[in-house]
Amino acid sequence: MRMRLMLLGGGSALGQALIRLGAEEDIGFLAPRPPDSGWDPASLTQLLDDTRPDALINLAYYFDWFQAEAVSEQRLAQQERAVERLAELCQHHNIILVQPSSYRVFDGSRATAYSEKDEPVPLGLRGQALWRIEQSVRATCPQHVLLRFGWVLDESIDGVLGRFLTRAEQPQELLLADDRRGNPTPVDDAARVILSVLKQLDCAAPLWGTYHYAGNEATTPLALGQAILTEAAQLHKLAVQAPTAQAHAARPDASEEPQHAVLACKKILHTFGIKPRAWRAGLPPLLDRFYRHG
Repeated sequence: MRMRLMLLGGGSALGQALIRLGAEEDIGFLAPRPPDSGWDPASLTQLLDDTRPDALINLAYYFDWFQAEAVSEQRLAQQERAVERLAELCQHHNIILVQPSSYRVFDGSRATAYSEKDEPVPLGLRGQALWRIEQSVRATCPQHVLLRFGWVLDESIDGVLGRFLTRAEQPQELLLADDRRGNPTPVDDAARVILSVLKQLDCAAPLWGTYHYAGNEATTPLALGQAILTEAAQLHKLAVQAPTAQAHAARPDASEEPQHAVLACKKILHTFGIKPRAWRAGLPPLLDRFYRHG
């Protein structure tokens, strides 16, 4: 890798997966420790003035965007301002910006898969913030790759998967939507995609733009939950053997979680040659890490 790569959010689950995967191929990252209060416009300005990497992968707010149960409007507004400044700095210093985004930019009103050409209409605060961040990156930093991911699953104890497995240890009803659809995307797979994109950008291919990536085979939270419980039961004692179906409309997050969140991934395949991998194959190593670290 000729480019000097900087990774913000190296301590996040996706950051750690990217560092692990890069190490296998002798690809290293500058992964600065964030200030105690987190990255803000001033600390980002100082960082990039001092380091001047060739490409920057921004996972600084990964947990809030992909794993947290809820994020306050104030916190999202601070993150928006920081990314806006980051895009300005990348443009000023001629740094490539790789910026993650999410299926949450769509409202889930259509049953067919969303492509990059579909107009985002986000529902909740998080989706709206991500859509504004996307627009600001596009307008400010032409050398960008925006990667919209599906339902990202990682091993963090308080993430989406962790909260589900913790609840499954108690004898209770585990309600999951059976009429909601999306693509589970194990964190290792998301890291593989980021690394594949970086390798091609390293060849000076100007493949800027927005791309979708999500694990192969769309499914429902109910079917995903069942697959997770079946695998997890081989590693850990659980009190719940099967989740219970519930309608999307009855779910507490129905007002902000898209009912249909399936992403079409043809553009990333045709541009970068990145093929979607089956999410089921990524569950065993993910659960193994979760129980070893937990």
